[in-house]
Amino acid sequence: MNIKYMRINKFKKISVIVLIALVLAGTFTIGFFTGRKGQAAGAFNPKEIAYSAANQVNAADSAQLDPSLYWQVWDALQTDYLNKSQVTDSALFYGSLKGMAEATGDPYTVFMDPSEAEQFVSDLNGTFEGIGAEVGIRNDIITIIAPLDGTPAQKAGLMAGDQIYAIDGQSTAGMSVDEAVKLIRGDKGTSVTLSIVRGQEKPKDYTITRDVIVVKSLTTEMRADGILVIRISGFNNDTEDLFNQAVNLALTKNAKSIILDLRNNPGGYLDTAVAMASEWIPAGPVVAEQLSGNRRNEYPANGRARLEDFPTVVLINGGSASAAEILAGALRDYKKATLVGETTFGKGTVQSLDDFSDGSALKVTVASWLTPAGDYINDKGIKPDVAVNLTADDVNKNLDPQLDEAVKILTTGKK
Repeated sequence: MNIKYMRINKFKKISVIVLIALVLAGTFTIGFFTGRKGQAAGAFNPKEIAYSAANQVNAADSAQLDPSLYWQVWDALQTDYLNKSQVTDSALFYGSLKGMAEATGDPYTVFMDPSEAEQFVSDLNGTFEGIGAEVGIRNDIITIIAPLDGTPAQKAGLMAGDQIYAIDGQSTAGMSVDEAVKLIRGDKGTSVTLSIVRGQEKPKDYTITRDVIVVKSLTTEMRADGILVIRISGFNNDTEDLFNQAVNLALTKNAKSIILDLRNNPGGYLDTAVAMASEWIPAGPVVAEQLSGNRRNEYPANGRARLEDFPTVVLINGGSASAAEILAGALRDYKKATLVGETTFGKGTVQSLDDFSDGSALKVTVASWLTPAGDYINDKGIKPDVAVNLTADDVNKNLDPQLDEAVKILTTGKK
């Protein structure tokens, strides 16, 4: 997702699994944002605003629509609804805008009221209260996309691909990602019970105590065999500086090779992904956006390429998404790395983010993105060059066959 504006006085682009708040309790809807600042608004007048919007519908459709119907429904709710005293104008107004976005049928086109938009921004700043997992929808089922390192979700044993069938006893059938997030997230010290189905196993309840989630997005480990392992959990505000430190470590400590671990990485800033890819790629596009009208935007490498001559393996899995897929796809296409692990999540659409003056926001799908070779990875993901599964038994025994395979490739040169 490309975000040029998010109330932070910066114009940066981000690619994310939209972090509404599970890391929250949390979820990223994976993709890009290209943000546009909303128009200034005067006093809150829902009828005036909605009527104006209704009069801007497509001319062909407008002949079939009666804008006054909106207000007939509005007035009926205000007059006839049993608990009408408990429903505010703002709740009705923002609820109608949410419904308008949902009517597109696109799970990544979402209207956020001011409190949700504020939480969205807070989530992107890297400190959250929740369980520390991203969720999405796969095959119409709320699914764990990635538990984050060191969080309650990971400590409880949740894994990428786990299906959530109930939250505190409430079935998730037909539930949207945002609805699931609202049920799962909560204050530090409180708990939530998730009914999980993993593969062909029987359902199992996981009761998880929420906590404050502070995520350092990148860690390094210089192994005794000269391999520098760089683990990246997200492309966040701190990632580019931390990655620059990692590059300097590789150069000053004379690392022989690099393992770039992008497993369970839901994405983040697009600019960061491009800058990181540029440490291997001296020239050429890192990623492209395909827009309407057959228009195309390319984001080129910046030419630093300080890691160009380092043998590199990239670890990926089903929790690798968005910016992580951009980086992995670029290194694959330029043959700068061997991909090891499991097929990535597969999110290839682009959203724009409109940030409005009342604090609300709208993200809407406007384009798709492609790898440098023109591969559209949406839904299908990126397949590894060397497929290695990580099973629940491996996790229980503290084994990592994917990392072991990466080490073997770099030390023996054999796949």
